[in-house]
Amino acid sequence: MHLQTIRLTNFKNYESAQLDFSAQINCFLGNNGSGKTNLLDAIYYLSLTKSSTSSQDAQCILHNQPLFAIKGEFLKNNKKREVICGLQIGKKKLVKLDQKPYKKASEHVGKFPVVLIAPNDTDVIRGASDQRRKFFDAIISQVDQHYLQTLIQYNHLIKQRNSLLKRFAESGKSDLELLESFNRQLLDLGNQIFEKRNAFIHEFKELVTRHYQNLTNSAEVIELNYQSHFQQNAEVLLSENLQKDIILKRSNVGIHKDDFHFVMNGEPIRKFGSQGQQKSYLIALKLAHFEFTERESGMKPVLLLDDIFDKLDDLRINKLMEMVASDAFGQIFITDARPERTMDLLANDSHEVALFEVQAGQVETWTT
Repeated sequence: MHLQTIRLTNFKNYESAQLDFSAQINCFLGNNGSGKTNLLDAIYYLSLTKSSTSSQDAQCILHNQPLFAIKGEFLKNNKKREVICGLQIGKKKLVKLDQKPYKKASEHVGKFPVVLIAPNDTDVIRGASDQRRKFFDAIISQVDQHYLQTLIQYNHLIKQRNSLLKRFAESGKSDLELLESFNRQLLDLGNQIFEKRNAFIHEFKELVTRHYQNLTNSAEVIELNYQSHFQQNAEVLLSENLQKDIILKRSNVGIHKDDFHFVMNGEPIRKFGSQGQQKSYLIALKLAHFEFTERESGMKPVLLLDDIFDKLDDLRINKLMEMVASDAFGQIFITDARPERTMDLLANDSHEVALFEVQAGQVETWTT
């Protein structure tokens, strides 16, 4: 599977752009702020129907324009597939596959898998628990549509339960029978999600360990641990936290409170790991993401590498380039503000490389 062409209309800083890609390596070269990351984001959007950098779809629309559209043509199983994503202000987001619109955009997730390695990925390690939940949920959702739909149902249920708790707190009256109906659903959906996350982590942590050791040639012992209320008696915890829930007007028990702990030599890596160790752990997570997705979907995901050469030392860059040379990956997209560095790294690579020069929202094929 690979992306053959993309066409942008009013997407971020691109009024109009159309590009044809190599099935192997594609490089977007240009100064910082020119729009290189926005091109990767458009590819990400085609796969996951959302931006990797903008929290709201409307933020993807070019300033003072009424809409944006992205059109991509993939080659998958020797068949061309057309994906269109777009949004017009005041209307529902549109996602179409081969001219047929989805009822729900989430139904598209997983059909054209993607893995992104970007500078802000350190939030997964250093940030709050919701960053880690989003990270792992995104991995599982790309290979398990049932999991994604269950997660969507659960998140909707929590919003409804929180609204009910707020009403209880404001009125001073509690309808425990009504609350119990929400609790039963929370326990049912939550247990389904917990079982999937638990099984996933059991397999995934072995991939992370292997990639970390390969990246660092290190004897450090790393762990990936999963923490959830469902490892205890969640029903009892719900009951015990009822008054707390009403006072705080939010649900304090459930899989939306799960966390994942990254450990090195018995200590949290976010507190005691060096920058190099944290970067290595992060890249190991991403490479494990790639391998897991390929194994489960039967497809090599499109790999997006955003400005990583500025963030990694020579050891980690060389390890990644060794993997590129070994055909471990499929189609790759790279951004770099220093063209000469990319040229040097790819000088002895036998893969087909397409180079693009990016300047202030304009893209031209690079001529050497």
